[in-house]
Amino acid sequence: MVRYLKQGKAADEVAEADAKVRSTVEKILADIEQHGDQAVKALSERFDQWSPASFRLSDGEIAAAIERVTENDLQDIHFAQAQVRNFAEKQKACLTDLEVETLPGVVLGHRNIPVSAVGCYVPGGKYPMVASAHMSVVTAKVAGVKRIVATAPPHDGGPHPAIVAAMHFGGADEILVLGGIQAVAAMAYGTASIPAVDVIAGPGNVYVALAKREVAGHVGVPSAFAGPSEVVVVADSTVPTAFAAIDIVVQAEHGPGGLAWLITWDEEVSDAIEAEVDRIVAAAPRRDDITATLDDAGWSVLVDGPDEALAVADAIAPEHLQLMVADAGDLSERVRNAGAVFCGPWTPASLGDYVAGPSHVLPTAGTARFAGALTLADFTRDIHLITADRSALLRLAPHVVALAGAEGLDAHAESVRLRVVEAEGSGDG
Repeated sequence: MVRYLKQGKAADEVAEADAKVRSTVEKILADIEQHGDQAVKALSERFDQWSPASFRLSDGEIAAAIERVTENDLQDIHFAQAQVRNFAEKQKACLTDLEVETLPGVVLGHRNIPVSAVGCYVPGGKYPMVASAHMSVVTAKVAGVKRIVATAPPHDGGPHPAIVAAMHFGGADEILVLGGIQAVAAMAYGTASIPAVDVIAGPGNVYVALAKREVAGHVGVPSAFAGPSEVVVVADSTVPTAFAAIDIVVQAEHGPGGLAWLITWDEEVSDAIEAEVDRIVAAAPRRDDITATLDDAGWSVLVDGPDEALAVADAIAPEHLQLMVADAGDLSERVRNAGAVFCGPWTPASLGDYVAGPSHVLPTAGTARFAGALTLADFTRDIHLITADRSALLRLAPHVVALAGAEGLDAHAESVRLRVVEAEGSGDG
């Protein structure tokens, strides 16, 4: 049994809103692809009231921004980046080159090499997401990317000092004060002032996330849809009510577009957590954003037990899944679809948002069914290496000739037959 105690908007309302956003994104992308810098400047002025002579910060402007950051904030930035860097280096150690002889005379392998240029999008308009700079810029730097472009929208009429500091110390080579669809399009298509990149990564609102999806093909984009924040909290009677309630509110305060769900098999737990959420929201400084999220996609679900709870969670495939239950470790091994899983009452998603180490750029909108969290591998690619000696070619030639013949591709077969004749004529093999 799955019983919905509270429900958000109906699916048809959500679909209608998505269609309007997609139409806006497509028009803006087409404008920038055709008109380049001219369109970028006009759109930045229109949406952000920001139209500088150059969107790229000079060394002096970067230094001036960093001067405005407090020493305590700088220390926290360095601490968080150290955790992200440490985890990324462990990931890099897993991406080893390979060389193996699979048949006599046939040596196969791959080299893992970084892409040449990456664009890292950092949300920073309404709420400056300083930590997002760590999660993409630092990871790309450890991957060995040569050109890292980091961009964030203006905040209060200019670059946000802490975001600039995080980008700079994370290893960004170019820092842009540019946001929204126009930032994604400029990095994807390239303009006279902003050369194109190879990969674009980073979270954003639904407009940014859809823009990244639309430009895929012009540029590499991780398959995860890193859009508005989501959380599913699975709770039982062992968790303090306040813990579960605040963690639902944490992701909801990012504003509308995401989702916040509670799943439990204890109706008393559900009632208590819902009441605590109402109390927290009533006193919250960002009450309007939280309420907007909960009204659109705030759900409270009562199920029969842990098995059903996992089934519902897997169907949602949330960005953040918090298992606030007695056997969280065991339950986590059965999770199939989630961006990140946080186990137990002492592991709030906020740890992952800031300092745990793994990137907080995670799949949303159900894409955790087929895509994963941003990792160092998103900034690299494997190149296959194949070497065969003469004797190996002679052994494999009949198979190639037969398969090429079955496909009607005679030139493929001939490329092997020529070598067979040469090898046999030289007396080798």
